[in-house]
Amino acid sequence: MTPILLRVASVMLACLLSLASYAAIDVYDFDSPQQEAQYRGLIEELRCPKCQNQNLAGSDAPIAQDLKQKTFDLVKEGRSDGEIRSYMQDRYGDFISYKPPVRPSTWILWFFPPLLLIVLIGGWFWQSKRRQAVARGQSRAKTESTTAALTPAEKAELDRLLSRANASTDSTDHDISSPEDKK
Repeated sequence: MTPILLRVASVMLACLLSLASYAAIDVYDFDSPQQEAQYRGLIEELRCPKCQNQNLAGSDAPIAQDLKQKTFDLVKEGRSDGEIRSYMQDRYGDFISYKPPVRPSTWILWFFPPLLLIVLIGGWFWQSKRRQAVARGQSRAKTESTTAALTPAEKAELDRLLSRANASTDSTDHDISSPEDKK
């Protein structure tokens, strides 16, 4: 029974491995190595509109196949990298490029990450300075100013509650709330 099982497993493995041979392989005939290098560089740089975070070289989506073919055609026509990028951006927008141009519509892509980094570093610096000031005892002025902000009525109520709290520590009842608070 083991030889039969081994044969079935071998046949299944062979079938699975043969499926890889049906994968699409791009075969393009270039006139020169420079054209091939230009094509390879462009498909590595251009993003697949369907896959979003995958370049054309690594995508098997139908739209990526079409874009590869169009890139090949434009390279064969002798167009420059700039012309091909411009054509793709005009047709598919700035999203097609991993390096979008700097213009008002893409400012958030270019300037938000550095600004966020600056704000985070500034916040971290401010927080560390504040902690150092608290550790040195420079924050006492802030606590004293909050007690001075109490009105005379609030001070009288605070004194009354504190005196009741001190008096109740001698007895077993620790309820410091006034009858008005219980209503």
